[in-house]
Amino acid sequence: AVSKVSITVRDILAASQWQPVTQGGYQCRSCCRIFPTLWSLKNHIQHSPWEGYSCKVFYRTLKVLREKEQKEQEVAALRV
Repeated sequence: AVSKVSITVRDILAASQWQPVTQGGYQCRSCCRIFPTLWSLKNHIQHSPWEGYSCKVFYRTLKVLREKEQKEQEVAALRV
């Protein structure tokens, strides 16, 4: 149910590994476009289907995969 996952600023920052672009903006990890603010990047992600991009799907899928990986690590830690 990837389509029901909402993307937060925290998810965006996690995807970009907390590294702003050198020009003082933020880069979409899906389409590589650069945005001046984190808010403008989040807005782009939310509206990407209407702009002809699949960035929203990319970030949702990434979030689901990250959460799955975290759960697997937690289960593995409990087994130690």
